[in-house]
Amino acid sequence: MTVVLTGPLAQPQLMQALDLRGHDVTLTGSLHGGSWAGLQRDGWPVWIDDGGRLPGIAVTPSLQMLRYAAVMGLQIRDVGGHQVMGIAGQGDTDQPWHADTDRDRLNAEIARQIMAAGDHVDPDLLAWRLPMIGIWASTRIRAGRMPISGQGVVAQRSADAVRTLERHQRFHGYFAVEERSLTHDLHQGGTSARVTREGFLMGDAVVMLPWDPVRDRVLIIEQFRFAPYIRGDRQPWQLEPIAGRVDAGETVESAILREAREEAALDITTLLPCFNCYPSPGAVCEFLYQFIGVADLPDDVTGVHGLDTEAEDIRSHVMDRARLSDLVDQGQITNGPLLTLSLWLDARADRFKAELARR
Repeated sequence: MTVVLTGPLAQPQLMQALDLRGHDVTLTGSLHGGSWAGLQRDGWPVWIDDGGRLPGIAVTPSLQMLRYAAVMGLQIRDVGGHQVMGIAGQGDTDQPWHADTDRDRLNAEIARQIMAAGDHVDPDLLAWRLPMIGIWASTRIRAGRMPISGQGVVAQRSADAVRTLERHQRFHGYFAVEERSLTHDLHQGGTSARVTREGFLMGDAVVMLPWDPVRDRVLIIEQFRFAPYIRGDRQPWQLEPIAGRVDAGETVESAILREAREEAALDITTLLPCFNCYPSPGAVCEFLYQFIGVADLPDDVTGVHGLDTEAEDIRSHVMDRARLSDLVDQGQITNGPLLTLSLWLDARADRFKAELARR
């Protein structure tokens, strides 16, 4: 069977991820919409019979392609006598579809993560998980672009310093758990014995402590947290900074500004980048991008906010920066990012006030 791929499905990076090769074909018509193709099951472009020339690639479907199509809800459709895949059907919209290199790279990584889940996982479950798969795929791309840390202290190692022997994703819910058996280079030479490790696939997150440098006060939020609750902590309502996941295709800056609006109805005037870190790199695959957010924080800025679609119930508190510092000193703050951001700001507040006053 030969199928003609078109639109997002025919882009080189995605075809490589799905182990596809083929030859060029020209279809009639054009594609419109599809800005969410590869991120949502129903986000693919529609075909319009307008007499245009539409490029396609004729392929023999691979097992990976058929698996990907099942997750994405893609069907084979007749377009001018060709069996075509990569469109949602025939329709009409004002926005012509066009290729985008960054989106193509993201779609390819999403496809690889769908394959990594294993053939035993229900495609409908993976379709439901697509927002989180997209977050994890974006995280992988972002990690590959990060500067190498520890330079001058940690030895530079080759790409094969860690060798994966087996890989399985053992759990799929809102988050996922991946198990790998691997070996790695040793400090004194040679190779480690085979070890098996598990990682909690969460994806990158953004964290921000809003600060009003004129009033020298901060805004913190309070919400119920499941992890302290199941640990047995008698106070599962945590005092925290504003935080959230970086959605697929989103920048870390736009993500934290969005979270400020969602969690505190707050507009941030200036972002001050702080330090970025792995909070628990032994098993938690999360990386935090942290900020101080300069904002106007009058007495009436507080309230209860959050998205109903995410079952959020978030109360905001405004207090003098000195009071937060006292709570840190008294051991009343158990949230790691809030604690460290408070200490970080205390060490730099006077310098930031002077710099902001000069702008």
